[in-house]
Amino acid sequence: MAHIGIIGGGPAGLMAAEVLSARGHAVTVLEAMPTVGRKFLMAGKSGLNITHSEPHEVLLGRYGAAGERLRVALDGFTAADIRDWCAGLGIETFVGSSGRVFPTSMKGSPLLRAWLARLEKQGVVIRTRHRWQGFSGDDLVFTTPAGQKLLRFDAILLALGGASWPRLGSDGQWAPWLTERGVAVAPFLPANCGFETEWSPFLVERFGGEPVKNVTATSSAGALGGEFVVTRWGVEGSLVYAHSAALRDQIAAEGLATLTLDLVPQRSHERLAADLERQPPKASFGNRLRKGAGLNGIKAALVRECVPEAAGLAPPALAAQLKALPLTLLQTRPLAEAISSAGGIKLSSIDNNSMLSAIPGLFAAGEMLDWEAPTGGYLLTACMATGRAAAEGIDRFLAARG
Repeated sequence: MAHIGIIGGGPAGLMAAEVLSARGHAVTVLEAMPTVGRKFLMAGKSGLNITHSEPHEVLLGRYGAAGERLRVALDGFTAADIRDWCAGLGIETFVGSSGRVFPTSMKGSPLLRAWLARLEKQGVVIRTRHRWQGFSGDDLVFTTPAGQKLLRFDAILLALGGASWPRLGSDGQWAPWLTERGVAVAPFLPANCGFETEWSPFLVERFGGEPVKNVTATSSAGALGGEFVVTRWGVEGSLVYAHSAALRDQIAAEGLATLTLDLVPQRSHERLAADLERQPPKASFGNRLRKGAGLNGIKAALVRECVPEAAGLAPPALAAQLKALPLTLLQTRPLAEAISSAGGIKLSSIDNNSMLSAIPGLFAAGEMLDWEAPTGGYLLTACMATGRAAAEGIDRFLAARG
């Protein structure tokens, strides 16, 4: 019986532990934090979005350039498979109006409890407060409540996460230990993050925390509908996160980025211009926006903020601005605040078994690999799928080694 060490007790590590223990291997999960699954539970606080119901090929496209490299893993554990897996744990799921998939309870804790019970039944050993500190020859160094320990396994899976939300355990401190051994690691960058801009004191005081609903936002990522939130420092929320990779890369290349907002997506430019034209010339700008375009509150404030000269524009020009309002963004929020991170172990550094080519016997899965995806269940889907694929790779590696 092979003894496999899995470093990291998040979704990727736990999924690998489930597969490997079911195949008769002895599995020990080593987690730095006092409990496993902390980021998983945090994700479930507002409703655990575990996957997405859209067609599989569409889902694959959400991973951008990494999609083809992740295809084998994602083909091997599809959204339908995840729902079946949840059902096997006694957790029923449903598809929301946006196509996102949630447990019926909306919470992550019942699923995690059922999962851990299954792992315990399969003999998986979980050691918490075991923080990996790098290598000592062929051994792994851990700090534990009992002091420093050197551990060795027949195969090792790294499932340490990326570098967002470090207080939950994924701090990216492992990167130099791998680069020193010849593993290519891309720098960490914030993904699914907020962006900063320079709001006026009035907008922050009057509208900070307000949602901007029913808009279409356009960047190099395309035109997407949804909503976002105005904060004291800028913008955040699902619609911004969907554009975050494109906006982040534009800032890196040009020093700032523009997110173009259609505040009235349900009307054409011609219809909107005609509606504005009908407003009395002597009416206040606020009344013209309200009666002619249906805009008030935060949307009207954004018009004044982003286009200071808007009040003096003729109806066709004003309609054009309302259909393509330029929101200038200056920088991302810090990586520690991001929902997820880009960067990590380059996919070219792992083989078809998810093993690091530079370090035989050492495998990697989950968010510590260099891929990113928007929110919508795609993050958890890929973490679990790559964890499962890595487990299968470990099983093949051990079988070939005899």
